[in-house]
Amino acid sequence: MGRFTIDELTWTEALMAVRSLGWLGVRTPNAAAMTAFYRDVLQLEVILERPGATWFRLGDGAEVHVYGPNDVDHDFFGSSPVAGFCVDSFEAAHAALEAAGIEFIYAEPQRAAGRAWQHFRAPDGNVYEVIGPDDLGNATAEAV
Repeated sequence: MGRFTIDELTWTEALMAVRSLGWLGVRTPNAAAMTAFYRDVLQLEVILERPGATWFRLGDGAEVHVYGPNDVDHDFFGSSPVAGFCVDSFEAAHAALEAAGIEFIYAEPQRAAGRAWQHFRAPDGNVYEVIGPDDLGNATAEAV
């Protein structure tokens, strides 16, 4: 992965703007203890509970997800927490990440309720996520 400058990006790619930290996820063998910590100590609102996963909501609407060690859908998280960056335009963010040579964890973005998100591996080797309005339309994300 090489270095890049803003001059190397197209006008659309340069429009990526991270507005907030919108999501945090962790996959841990200590899921029960982390769930209790978030619920009982930090007093986070529980919004979903199912075997192997508990989701919480912060006061600003951001979510924190805890996944147990048997949750195979999130095994790519590794042992580090995964932060999700909220952006104004998923399309612009995706294009900027692709132009920078960032590796996406899965080929196509996930979509639901007017939102799109995709996990990627950053230069530090950790997994992060970009999430924003689903402004890709019916097109799939393509390399710029």
